[in-house]
Amino acid sequence: MGVIRLTGQLICANEGQAALVAAFFPEHVRLTLAEAGCHSFEVRQSADPLVWDVAEVFSSRAAFEAHQARAAASAWGQATKGIERQYVITED
Repeated sequence: MGVIRLTGQLICANEGQAALVAAFFPEHVRLTLAEAGCHSFEVRQSADPLVWDVAEVFSSRAAFEAHQARAAASAWGQATKGIERQYVITED
């Protein structure tokens, strides 16, 4: 089992969804970076204000799955669950 990498985009349908991302993402990033096994976690707004580029690296599948579970149950997960995600997950 190796390092898990997630790359892709969070694609908002409108400015309201983009405002949710902007409001909830600072705490989401803080909590994610504090998780065991998180090597890096970046979410950046792209040139398109409705699209956010995402890049995550976790030490193992277990650490990544723990992150996914925590994120889904968090305020971030609840607020952004309707926003489209286009991710590619690889394991080194």
